[in-house]
Amino acid sequence: MTIDLPRVAMLGVGSMSGAVLQGLLAAGVTPGTVAVTTRSEASAAAHRASGLLATASETDPDANRAAVRGAGVVVLGVKPFGIVDLLDEVAADLEPGTVVVSVAVGVTCASMEAHVPTGVRVVRALPNTPIGVGLGVTGVSGGASADAEAVALAAHLFAVSGEVLEVPESQLDALSAVSGSGPAYVFLLVEQWQQAAQALGFTPEQAATMVQGTVRGAVELLARSGRAPADLRRAVTSPKGTTERAVAVLQEADLATTLEQAARAAIARAEELSRL
Repeated sequence: MTIDLPRVAMLGVGSMSGAVLQGLLAAGVTPGTVAVTTRSEASAAAHRASGLLATASETDPDANRAAVRGAGVVVLGVKPFGIVDLLDEVAADLEPGTVVVSVAVGVTCASMEAHVPTGVRVVRALPNTPIGVGLGVTGVSGGASADAEAVALAAHLFAVSGEVLEVPESQLDALSAVSGSGPAYVFLLVEQWQQAAQALGFTPEQAATMVQGTVRGAVELLARSGRAPADLRRAVTSPKGTTERAVAVLQEADLATTLEQAARAAIARAEELSRL
């Protein structure tokens, strides 16, 4: 399988952009068409072993500039506070028509567009880490400089590894608070559910088998059945039964309100980051 993409440069590959890279490779992108930059030479060497064109900033001060030359898509993988400096560093080497994609929370398209030449198209994308296993959810928004072709190209970059939602930039922080941060919510649930199982006398290994197997099976059942979550919940909740009693306790905790509060806290932090 081959993926129809122009030459891609991924600058400052870290945890999130690294997951995007894993998703691309798993989907069949040709490694030799992807230029990667990292901070350390050891990390760059590991990427080169996979056939990628990888250089490290600690050994090559011009690594980022060299990587973007001739690239049709440039993915910015550095932390939010480093985005502007990185754009200033590579701006002169970006070719007209290049699509610059940031995966940083809180850095607006307008703030990036102020640091790239005219003709460079800026898109924001906020994926989540399951993109590394082909099951990502990514929100994509184009800036004023991005035409439909640029947004579609950026969307394709992530669609090979999961689902993509094109949304107005005004909704991107909220989307990230749901799906971007969402895996952490699930991992926290699993972590604490396993602790509860251990408190009932099961070993850590038994607790992990029960909880993780149940989560995996329930999600797959939801995906295959085509039914609403509430329908499936009612199907397994017999009147006056044990599950009904347990679900009542969880409903008293008002999980919906708690999850909304968590999402709003994440949105507030994204807005703080945009003002830094």
